Amino acid sequence: MLGSSRSRHRLTTALAGFALLVTGAALQVGTAATPAHAATTYRVLFDDGHAEEAGNADWIISTSKPDPLSQDSSPSSETDWTGALSSWGVDLQKTGSYSMKTATSALTYGGSSTTDLSNFDALVLPEPNTLFTTAEKTAIMNFVKAGGGLFMISDHTGADRNNDGYDAVEILNDLMTNNSVDSTDPFGFSIDSLDISSGYPAAISDSSDPVLNGAYGTVTKSLIADGTTATLKPADNSAVKGLVYRSGYSGNTGAFFATSTFGSGRVAFWGDSSPIDDGTGQSGNTLYDGWNDSGATNAALALNATAWLTGASSGSSGGGGGGGGGGGTCTSAQLLGNPGFESGNTTWTATSGVITNSSSEAARTGSYKAWLDGYGSAHTDTLSQSVTIPSGCSATLSFYLHVDTAETTTSTAYDKLTVTAGSTTLATYSNLNAASGYVLKSFDVSSLAGTTATIKFTGVEGSTLQTSFVIDDTALNVS
Repeated sequence: MLGSSRSRHRLTTALAGFALLVTGAALQVGTAATPAHAATTYRVLFDDGHAEEAGNADWIISTSKPDPLSQDSSPSSETDWTGALSSWGVDLQKTGSYSMKTATSALTYGGSSTTDLSNFDALVLPEPNTLFTTAEKTAIMNFVKAGGGLFMISDHTGADRNNDGYDAVEILNDLMTNNSVDSTDPFGFSIDSLDISSGYPAAISDSSDPVLNGAYGTVTKSLIADGTTATLKPADNSAVKGLVYRSGYSGNTGAFFATSTFGSGRVAFWGDSSPIDDGTGQSGNTLYDGWNDSGATNAALALNATAWLTGASSGSSGGGGGGGGGGGTCTSAQLLGNPGFESGNTTWTATSGVITNSSSEAARTGSYKAWLDGYGSAHTDTLSQSVTIPSGCSATLSFYLHVDTAETTTSTAYDKLTVTAGSTTLATYSNLNAASGYVLKSFDVSSLAGTTATIKFTGVEGSTLQTSFVIDDTALNVS
């Protein structure tokens, strides 16, 4: 955390140099290859490097690794591949549109391995039972941020199959809250520490959602057999959306299946591994056929979600109401003018001194950025731009934020930055969000398609002790 009593835009040379160093470090974290976007073949990597076969689990598509085709190059039934996820793998293989591999070693992004994440469109984490390393968490988060799909499948709290002290709930929460890319609730949800014994969670009614209504069928219910749910936090990421809920729950609690976005990528969460279990596997494992459970539509949910995560299906899932901009034709584009502020005080409407090339706070890229507040006295700064979002588009607003403060409290938000799109408040940040370097923020604003909306940042600073809200590299991408 930086910050001291100072006049607006007058950091010492030493502090400015430090800001440049931490910004450079943040940039290094985000530099890697972009995910593969295959023209006709969608590439899915199933993880088996984190004790996914420990205990009475068998979460693999095939015993042939990394390539399941080595077991059977043209499977016609799920028994042609061996594993409790073989139904999932074989069903995808039979479409002719997917290529699958299994990762058995550390996950990387931007490396030379055949199972490096840069070679895939989606990563499936089927109930991991060992913690991801710091490098693996960086790789996974950067993969999603750059456009990859992430499918996280949990189990109930206490399901520590390898007795190492960690279950899938703790491991996946650790991925989201303890990584070097964005630990500020990047996906907009947390996994609950629960063990729900049984039930058939029901899908919401949304005929436009591509996960609930896709090429593989309509989802009505799922299965929970000792599983958990998630708590949604749309104030942290407005794209988060609950699709299937535990009986008696709705809104932000009890979400058994949820979707979200992060950067240019997509995320799905499922609260139990029982629905993906096809009842077959290696000798010695006792498995249950949740994939074909007659009271649920688990296969359709898994396959539709895979299609959405890889980009094989069109449409928008996430952001309350299914992202009202989806479903039509749209030309992909970035809509904001002067998005990195390098043209100086143009296009944007801002209070005096906000758009600046001052070296006292480093830009993330280039020389200019938007610097709101930082006076150490009562002050309000604003930054805004009106933009027309075409009908039929899915839209994502993103920007990089660095919060620097002299406040010492760990509990009181004295200085605040509010982000709005039209009449909707997307997020509020404060001195409590102070951190070194820039952090990517992303919001689904597809509900504004077909309208002209004002994107606005409002910084309000208290009477003493400065807080600076520094913004750079904004974007409003439509597709």
